[in-house]
Amino acid sequence: MAAGGLAESGSLNLITSIDERSAAFLGLGISSANGKATVIITTSGTAVANLLPAAIEADRSCQPLIFLTADRPERLKNCGANQTVNQEDFLKSVCRCLKEGPREGFHLCSEKTNRKLVDRVWLEAHKFPGPVHFNISFEEPLHASFLEQQSVWSKCSGKGLNVNSNSLDVFDLSQEKFQEEIPKLDPFSPGIVIAGPWRGLSKDIDPFKEALKDWQSISGWPIFADPLSGIDDDQEGLISFWELLISSDFLSATSRTSRLNILRLGPLPSSRILANWLTKMRGNQVLISEGDKRYLDPLRISSQWSYGLNAWVKNIFNSDSMKANSRKNKSIDLLNQLVSADSYAKNWISQKLNMQGQITEPALAHWLPRRLPLNIQIMLSASSPIRDWISFGGKETLSRRCFGFRGASGIDGTLSLGMGLSIANGPTVLVTGDLALLHDSNGWLFSNSPGPPIVVLLIDNGGGGIFQQLEIEKFVKGNLEDLFVMPQLINPLALASCYDIPFRQISLLEDLEIAFEWAISKNKPVLLRVCTSSYQDNKLRNYLKEGFKGHLHKIIQNKEIKS
Repeated sequence: MAAGGLAESGSLNLITSIDERSAAFLGLGISSANGKATVIITTSGTAVANLLPAAIEADRSCQPLIFLTADRPERLKNCGANQTVNQEDFLKSVCRCLKEGPREGFHLCSEKTNRKLVDRVWLEAHKFPGPVHFNISFEEPLHASFLEQQSVWSKCSGKGLNVNSNSLDVFDLSQEKFQEEIPKLDPFSPGIVIAGPWRGLSKDIDPFKEALKDWQSISGWPIFADPLSGIDDDQEGLISFWELLISSDFLSATSRTSRLNILRLGPLPSSRILANWLTKMRGNQVLISEGDKRYLDPLRISSQWSYGLNAWVKNIFNSDSMKANSRKNKSIDLLNQLVSADSYAKNWISQKLNMQGQITEPALAHWLPRRLPLNIQIMLSASSPIRDWISFGGKETLSRRCFGFRGASGIDGTLSLGMGLSIANGPTVLVTGDLALLHDSNGWLFSNSPGPPIVVLLIDNGGGGIFQQLEIEKFVKGNLEDLFVMPQLINPLALASCYDIPFRQISLLEDLEIAFEWAISKNKPVLLRVCTSSYQDNKLRNYLKEGFKGHLHKIIQNKEIKS
């Protein structure tokens, strides 16, 4: 009732859903876009259990989310009463904290205590961003009378209730006192920056990018950036096809490059090639997180500092004397060599993935960021798309904000997350696989008129195509199709029509631009479907990587470029 009344007076945006699971993911998408917690309100029982998948992702991707759940009073617990479970335990393992009102009933909570609880919940959701569970027990009668409602609303001033504005301030990471020694890297020694997926609040990304520019301008270090890093495509030192260069042995760990220092920003990109290469490096590796104090290095070879790149760079430079240092930068030669090799990689990929003919996943990764309008943000699902964008997308993947939810790397909630991003930030393209879209088909329920402006590009490769890339040996018993790929006998276009979603099937690469122009013009949820072969696409990926390796070795032998 309170949410409905405040929404009617314009004090909050209210979205209703019959599915708590997809609603929680929608809220997570909104929170990720604007950097402030969305509140998810549910009833008791299994409704709370359905929040767990989104709570896990919010925890691992470090995004604020508040779960406000109704509960039964203590007298009805553990005695067989209807819709009464131990829901206070359901989300505890992944939430920043659990807060509760009086277990005998929230009517016993004073206004002062209520305010303290609300302020604390908001603070806990933002100081180390993540999910918070606020569980509230209600004693009967559960519904306020008409006169009681009138009495409450008459006390409201203006559009809504009087609130303590200080409780709405978002926590500033710079307010923290550093608890550990700051790990050092010498910017004047050779090194490389690895920028993984951005895992911080949206408000902190601009200071992060400025700090990276400061570090690169002084160090001259090349930058290997994940499409989800949030870095701009005009950042100096960017190497577009770094994964191809590593896999081609251009940065062989047996050469002098094995002693490179490595500055790692956030979690690792989804590249096994990069991970294997990093384990062979013998230089110092420092990992900087944006407030996440959990150890984020599965390779266990880096020193971690958890207070953000902006604070780290300021402490390393310390004063203008560092910027005025006359020592020779030893990374310039490395940067120039990588830039030269990178240009050959760009030409190779563009020639092999020309913009015509049959649609493949590598071709989509290469051309989509180049052909979409710059005002369209992109979300990549957690399976093949993000890996292809790393390998074949190039610098253009950084031409606009690109989102992905790699915290838990699941396919759950994909469509709802995209819907949430679109509600908060406007026109969005979601690139997703067929199983991920089917798994979250209830996300289409948020497409009620006018609906958020989201274009869903469905890559339909007949199931879990990612498993074709794992090079699993032949099974003695059972088979890959049944156990992992799991193709489903459901027509996604027919399913979309059930939700009144406009759709088009695309067969050729040259039809992509016209299809997207049509879809974006609808200004509402639209489905574009392309069909690909996961088997043939995997052969193409291997051909591109191995072919470029041979191509680059010939260039080096001809002394067109130094290794």
